Amino acid sequence: MNTFQHTTARIAAWNLAGYDGIPDERLDSQAEGLAMLDAEIVVFVEINPITALDGLRSRLAAKGIDYDGVVLQQNNKLNIGVMFKNGITATNPFLLDGSDLNKDRLRRALVVDMKVGKFDFKLIAVHLKSSRGAGDQETRDRQAEVIGDFITGLQAQSREDIILCGDFNMIPGQDVSNFHHLGGADLMDFLSSWDLQERFSHILPKGRANLLDGFAINRRFSGEYLRGSLQLFPMHWCMDIGRETFRKTVSDHLPFVASFRIDKQSGG
Repeated sequence: MNTFQHTTARIAAWNLAGYDGIPDERLDSQAEGLAMLDAEIVVFVEINPITALDGLRSRLAAKGIDYDGVVLQQNNKLNIGVMFKNGITATNPFLLDGSDLNKDRLRRALVVDMKVGKFDFKLIAVHLKSSRGAGDQETRDRQAEVIGDFITGLQAQSREDIILCGDFNMIPGQDVSNFHHLGGADLMDFLSSWDLQERFSHILPKGRANLLDGFAINRRFSGEYLRGSLQLFPMHWCMDIGRETFRKTVSDHLPFVASFRIDKQSGG
């Protein structure tokens, strides 16, 4: 199959909560949720072990949903990857040098050239430093500077569309410097900060939940995004379980999903 016969495609991003590994029973539940999400492209962070992506693919194939996937080994146990349906292409994947500040405990951004229908774009999937201390924010600033400089360089070279998504570990309105650096030379439009009704994505065991995950497109050349389509997919509700049970048995993050037009030539 060489073409994707739709006018729109849904692109999702999800933290799989793999810090302590993902056992088989959790993979079973995650595959159940992903079958309900049914996105054409899904970006994952915290893939641990790296074979978990194939575990999800095989479980979904058993449900009649075929995905291919790309994941590159990080310098630590937490990996970033992307899964995509038949007819979608993913080429030239690499991990962005320096985006882990050359520290094994951090993750490098995954960059992949993707095409679905007539929409081609550069995907940048990130998992930035977690935690809320001043030192953690400074670390995210430095990571964001590397990624932002890469984005600035890309846009200076071409009109290529960019989708930037993943676990930013940044809260809108609090981590202002992080957003400033990650956007490059004011090039990125952070949809998750303005075109999203829900205000949380990270499920905490107690207290207030936070909007840590993020989704952005480049400002000038991403007319394919359908405004108002970005949402937090209520996977726990679809699976008919409470948020706390979902946190313990599936993930402590809910996935983002957004729709894009794929029936017209993009700006790239």
